[in-house]
Amino acid sequence: MQTGREQTKLTDQRLEIPFAKVSTQSQFPANPAHVSPRVQSLFPAGVVVVEMVGPGDPSMLYPGEAEYLGRAVPKRIQEFSAGRLCARLALAAFGIVEFALRVAQDRQPVWPVSVVGSISHTAGFCVAAVAEKNRLRAIGVDCEVVGHVGADLWASIFTPREALWVDSLPEPERPGAAALIFSAKEAFYKCQYPLTGEWLDFHDLDVEPQTWGGLRGGFLVRATRPLAVTELTHDPAMGQYLFHDGLVTTGMAVAVEASARRDII
Repeated sequence: MQTGREQTKLTDQRLEIPFAKVSTQSQFPANPAHVSPRVQSLFPAGVVVVEMVGPGDPSMLYPGEAEYLGRAVPKRIQEFSAGRLCARLALAAFGIVEFALRVAQDRQPVWPVSVVGSISHTAGFCVAAVAEKNRLRAIGVDCEVVGHVGADLWASIFTPREALWVDSLPEPERPGAAALIFSAKEAFYKCQYPLTGEWLDFHDLDVEPQTWGGLRGGFLVRATRPLAVTELTHDPAMGQYLFHDGLVTTGMAVAVEASARRDII
């Protein structure tokens, strides 16, 4: 998804993580990423979420990953590296080690065939979510800086209903609401794209928060036109959000059994 700004992209029981399976290659320093219980709480059981604060070190990339850096600017190199390091630790939880996470022609990560995954990074924070494909058909995670979705972008991002909701809020709450809408649409897009390959516009989706005023809650995403993904899942789709560290992070997932009964979680 694009609106003409580089910044604009649209684009229970927990699993016990066997860290003993993580590769310990001597040529790499210790991976600075770590498991994120707070973001993992946005997803159903079985999802492993890893986060990292700060820039990623490109010297830690596998050769099969570093080849995609090209002439990227330092900021992009650091973000790409952070994403790969987060994904590496998440994959290790499923016994997948020393796997070079390559880039497809559509710029999506090429995950191992046995898993689904999603990566997001912004302003020095990166997160990767991974799950086994026999439990989830698709997954989407996104994080955005509260305050970066400026009012000058709202017309290109919001549907009329979303705009009315944001305008109805006290002014101090509007930056968070705008970031939530943006992030929810990104998470939905990342979740549906591997299933459908369909490109979406921001106005194709309408986000409705189910709760507001706290640090976490749920939201619904409704299609404003016929979408390929609505043939596979229920409309509206449901996701979860979390405000933390000046950011909002959103998560969505499609369960294997839920997909068969036209439901999304």
